[in-house]
Amino acid sequence: MKASFVKHVLQFKTPSGTSRGIMENRPVWFLKIENSHQIGIGECAPLSGLSLDNLDQMDSKLTWVCHNIDLGLTELIENTRSFPSIQMGLEMAFLGLNSNSPVDLFPSKFQTNCSPIKINGLIWMGTPSFMRQQIEEKMSEGYDCLKLKIGAIDWQEELNLLKGIREVYSSEQIELRVDANGAFGKQDAIGKLQQLSRLDIHSIEQPVSPLNSELLTELCNISPVPIALDESLIGYHSKSEKRDLLDSVRPKYIILKPSLLGGFAQSDEWIEIADEFKIGWWITSALESNVGLNAIAQWAFKKRNPLPQGLGTGGLFLNNLDSPLQVKEGRLFYNGTKEWDFNQII
Repeated sequence: MKASFVKHVLQFKTPSGTSRGIMENRPVWFLKIENSHQIGIGECAPLSGLSLDNLDQMDSKLTWVCHNIDLGLTELIENTRSFPSIQMGLEMAFLGLNSNSPVDLFPSKFQTNCSPIKINGLIWMGTPSFMRQQIEEKMSEGYDCLKLKIGAIDWQEELNLLKGIREVYSSEQIELRVDANGAFGKQDAIGKLQQLSRLDIHSIEQPVSPLNSELLTELCNISPVPIALDESLIGYHSKSEKRDLLDSVRPKYIILKPSLLGGFAQSDEWIEIADEFKIGWWITSALESNVGLNAIAQWAFKKRNPLPQGLGTGGLFLNNLDSPLQVKEGRLFYNGTKEWDFNQII
């Protein structure tokens, strides 16, 4: 068995804004494992400023992985604990190596029967006119669940955008989720949550920083808008640590991003504990290429979660890999008549 990797820089079609700043591109690393009869392809997709992974050390760590690939998945996972995106890439690559196809990791009707996954439409931060344009586009494309990134522009402008949607569409017609990426502070958090509650907001992701755990716990207890943990899940390895977090904070939902959490096995543990505490959850991509998105979508389909998932990021990039993944009317499909193009990475 041998392994290699290549770096690929994805270019956004339009610079994409969050409360942490504007993104114009993002690097990913593709890990290839091969033996005498099959190859496996994994994507390592750390996010700068959010992932545990040290991006400056990705090449050296992946070089070590490739030199030690014969250690096997279990030991490699243990030795890449501080690089959750590499753990994700390893898990994908070994799944592909043991499958009939390097991109068929979790066989189901998603691939074989064009069975769709319901997804939310993602609205990026920007000027009010840019955000309004995105909202109109998503509505015309048939989405009935929108997720708005908030916390970077004037609060009243953001509130007016949400009010504008509610003046036309009820909560039965359009589900509204918002993601603050930790932008709220101690002084304004509860006031903003109360304003949002008047607009029938389904949930808010990470209203305050995960570093402010006391405030986060307090808000989860009193917030009129259900709170979902996202960034707060990063960095937890053991099952007992995960259980302690959810038991103490008790959010209404958790958001699972396998590339940031260390892969599918780690994410499965979060789901098991959330179910134990009757905490809702859904799955979200973290701006991977279509390779990573495909793996996450296949895994998500098999979970049979009826909530809209956050898997609509494949069309964001100019130089994504061509794939069978397609979005239509607020749903993600696997169109088996289309082929993968791996020329950029193999």
